[in-house]
Amino acid sequence: MGMSLKPDPNQQNNNNAYDPNLYQQNQYTNQAYRDPYADQYQYQQTPYNQSASMYATSAHAADEISEQKYNLVIGGCLLWGFLANVFMVKFCFDAAYDVIVNNYILFIILYFVMAIVGTIMIKKSDNPVVSFIGYNLFVLPLGLVISFVVNIYQMAGAGNIVTLAFGITAVVTLLMMAAGSMFPGFFLSLGRVLCFALLATIVLELILFFAGASLGIIDYVVVVIFCGYVGYDWAKANAQPKTVDNAVDSAAELYIDIVNLFLRILRILARNSN
Repeated sequence: MGMSLKPDPNQQNNNNAYDPNLYQQNQYTNQAYRDPYADQYQYQQTPYNQSASMYATSAHAADEISEQKYNLVIGGCLLWGFLANVFMVKFCFDAAYDVIVNNYILFIILYFVMAIVGTIMIKKSDNPVVSFIGYNLFVLPLGLVISFVVNIYQMAGAGNIVTLAFGITAVVTLLMMAAGSMFPGFFLSLGRVLCFALLATIVLELILFFAGASLGIIDYVVVVIFCGYVGYDWAKANAQPKTVDNAVDSAAELYIDIVNLFLRILRILARNSN
């Protein structure tokens, strides 16, 4: 008897399970089965993403304060700096004299180190406490300079010049802040111009210092530059989100502008008085 060569139907059906055409058809079927659920999952995720975005926006908005509180924080920080300067004028002249006169090079190094560290803390941090510490790193060295200069003028019998310089600085500051509020776009466009002008003036003053020369008109140029900076920094303060940290940062910038403005006006008045 010979063996039958007729194919087994069961084996043929099993082979059909591995038919590539059927496998591809199953893939299409599975894809059609998965797509509605994938679309549904994506649809469900969309409101979640929108909610997360709204939460982040609301969290940022929660950090903002009212305009009145924002201005109060700026004013309070400025008042703190000026009161610290008054205290140093009254009680720290000996220390200022010893540091500035007897250790001039050390004072210059410490001044720039504190200024750089303070700037980094103010610019890089979103924490108002950290920014306030950075702000005080400007208040301390500038307070020593103010204490030294003001006491020298008072001992020379020129206390009236100090008072006049303070009054002029206050009036000019208020006028420039008002101008910054009325023409914010104009002052905000002056940022690069003011920065370039200040750097050029500093370089020129250093050259004249080492050459043993002086140029009185530079004081007037610096006054104009810092008048522009008061308007610029005030316009920038009003244009950015009103948070406590931004208020402290703005106060630090305005403090530096006002102190430099005061020192230059005092110098001009003293020269004219002589």
